[in-house]
Amino acid sequence: MVDLVSQYQSMKTEVDRAIMNVVETAQFINGPEVQSFQKELEEYLGVKHVIPVANGTDALQIALMALDLKPGDEVITPSFTYIATTEVMALLGLKPVFVEVDSDTFCLKHGDIEAAITSKTKAIVPVHLYGQAAPMNEIMAIAEKHNLFVVEDNAQAIGCDYYHTDSKIAKTGTIGHIGCTSFFPSKNLGCYGDGGAMCTNDDALAAKIRMIANHGQSERYYHDVVGCNSRLDSIQAAVLRIKLRQLDVYNDRRRAVADKYDQFLSAFPEISTPVRAMNSKHVFHQYTVQLEGLNRDELQAHLASFEIPSMIYYPVPAHKQKMFSHFGSGSTNLPITDWLTERVISFPIHTEMEDAQQDFILEKIAQFVESKRK
Repeated sequence: MVDLVSQYQSMKTEVDRAIMNVVETAQFINGPEVQSFQKELEEYLGVKHVIPVANGTDALQIALMALDLKPGDEVITPSFTYIATTEVMALLGLKPVFVEVDSDTFCLKHGDIEAAITSKTKAIVPVHLYGQAAPMNEIMAIAEKHNLFVVEDNAQAIGCDYYHTDSKIAKTGTIGHIGCTSFFPSKNLGCYGDGGAMCTNDDALAAKIRMIANHGQSERYYHDVVGCNSRLDSIQAAVLRIKLRQLDVYNDRRRAVADKYDQFLSAFPEISTPVRAMNSKHVFHQYTVQLEGLNRDELQAHLASFEIPSMIYYPVPAHKQKMFSHFGSGSTNLPITDWLTERVISFPIHTEMEDAQQDFILEKIAQFVESKRK
């Protein structure tokens, strides 16, 4: 699905030098590479505060902890997302309230949010799924009207531009009260292990987030709140600094691969290519299509026979996961979400993809579709 080996080879000398510098200076935790990466990411995103942490799941959990939510409080979020988005809510004793997604963009359907708001609702967690921005203008307006927090799950969309209704442009993750992202290796900006970050323009929230991520202490050995230990290590920061300089190039390359998929697959009505919402600039963390009248398992098996990977993101929505059965969410009526989980499939997309590789993938997809027409 991604070619991290070829990507590494393209920057091997610079990456090796950066890693060895960390090893030789032995500043493994919160060293200068972490501090430099933090400042550079703040500048790139146009946000006041970036707080690096150990992974994207920690980022989501710490963000919710910083909002002083209480057990039983409700958080509105989509069910069509990776489990980390909602798992952290359950860990904190919060109740995820699942809302439908848009069938075209795969992101939170803003028109359904207000109907889900109760006296216990305290926050909304939109997900910028597959690299496409959720409708943040509408979500922020609802949040302001009902005095709710907004925590953006930006794990799949770092670098995505969002176009406000007043013509201003902002990066996803910087629009809500807190934005969370992941630097898992396969992400558009990925490190060589685990990593994540939060960002905010709120000084007080930033101070609290830093304290929670550092054992609840603002001064060493003085712990004001219950926190955790979540830090981005210096080696990962050194790699991320190098790759951050290429992030816009990486995203442009992904768009070019997506363009070629779109152009070729548009000839097949059985395959619905991704919709690119007008309110943002899709960064294509995944290239995800919807199938109509085709057996997804058979298509996967066909591609696998030619050593072509494909993935289903996600086969079981959160509201139907056993881990949430005590909420009674299994009976939640989300027909679009259920429909998507049965029909989506993602094809390989990455920065190093060559035309010949993509041509081969497209040839085998076409071969399968045409065989089913006979």
